Amino acid sequence: MRNLICLAAAVVMLAVPVVADTFGTGANQFMIDFVNISKATNPASGIPTGNNFTFTGVTRDYRMGTYEITNAQFAKFASNGNVLWTGADVPSNRVSWFEAAQFVNYLNTSTGNTAAYKFNGSTFAVWDVTDTGYNVSNPFRNSKAKYFLPTENEWVKAAYWNGSAIQKYATKAGESLYQGNGSNGGWNYYDNGWATNPYGPWNVGSGSQELNGTFDMMGNVWEWMESPYYAGDYTSGSYRGVRGGSCYDGDYDLRSSYRDYDIPRDEYGILGFRVASIPEPASLLLLGLGGLLIRKRK
Repeated sequence: MRNLICLAAAVVMLAVPVVADTFGTGANQFMIDFVNISKATNPASGIPTGNNFTFTGVTRDYRMGTYEITNAQFAKFASNGNVLWTGADVPSNRVSWFEAAQFVNYLNTSTGNTAAYKFNGSTFAVWDVTDTGYNVSNPFRNSKAKYFLPTENEWVKAAYWNGSAIQKYATKAGESLYQGNGSNGGWNYYDNGWATNPYGPWNVGSGSQELNGTFDMMGNVWEWMESPYYAGDYTSGSYRGVRGGSCYDGDYDLRSSYRDYDIPRDEYGILGFRVASIPEPASLLLLGLGGLLIRKRK
């Protein structure tokens, strides 16, 4: 046991997980923070969570964006003069699914990776069997891409999965959902009044850290899913799922059982997104070692 603990300590010292990825150069440089989500646990069978969605888990390690993408981060890719809520650290808003997908493509192509989504000029298309990286189970995403919008399973696992069950809320063990004000933790949602004055989305990370290390997966702004709202509807204009509720919504919309949808071209002031990614090699090593330590202790 002592040797095993020493090995774990050595690995942590020599291979510290990457917590942020860097994009752009000079004045256009920015970073995105990620948390690691392990493939180690999944439900034994699908769990219906409401609104015609069944959580089946995710059978590979991945990373979820710690925060929603901000106005400042999106502006490094393209100007968005259409935002309703301004401020560098406010979540990017009035961003369509197509614009979010193009931002993700930039993250990939600017770092030498494969684009996640297929665009012909300004027109979106799904990948097909003639394309390298085509995945029949998800033709929206190129399987070789490093960065992507999360599927609904990926998003739900990062928000609500505690290793053995789907929680009602994305709160840590022993904590309860409560309305914050931007300085006292909590979450940004409507509860007999607005959370902030003036009301609106707060700067990302202003509230409480959630179950798996993320912030604002409940409240603040709704977030685009990569997945179609109706399972298997992989047409370019199909409804896309949205999750998490917003500063306008009550606690009902923050629950794991609630989901909604929008048309991919829609742009709303309370609709944004976050980015997911495959793990860095160091993160994979530590995730694997964590599983080894758990097995050895049995």
